[in-house]
Amino acid sequence: MKTKLLHSIKSRRGMELVQVAILVALAVALGLIFKTQITDFVNRTFEGLNDF
Repeated sequence: MKTKLLHSIKSRRGMELVQVAILVALAVALGLIFKTQITDFVNRTFEGLNDF
């Protein structure tokens, strides 16, 4: 009983790690794809703050 519980907890942690890794990879991929749009947005935002 105890070993089954420990195995269940360890397998969930492994799945959480895989999910986090997938989300990080997705965020990096989206950042690379939309790099120019993100850069333009940030530049316009800071220019607006400087004008204020």
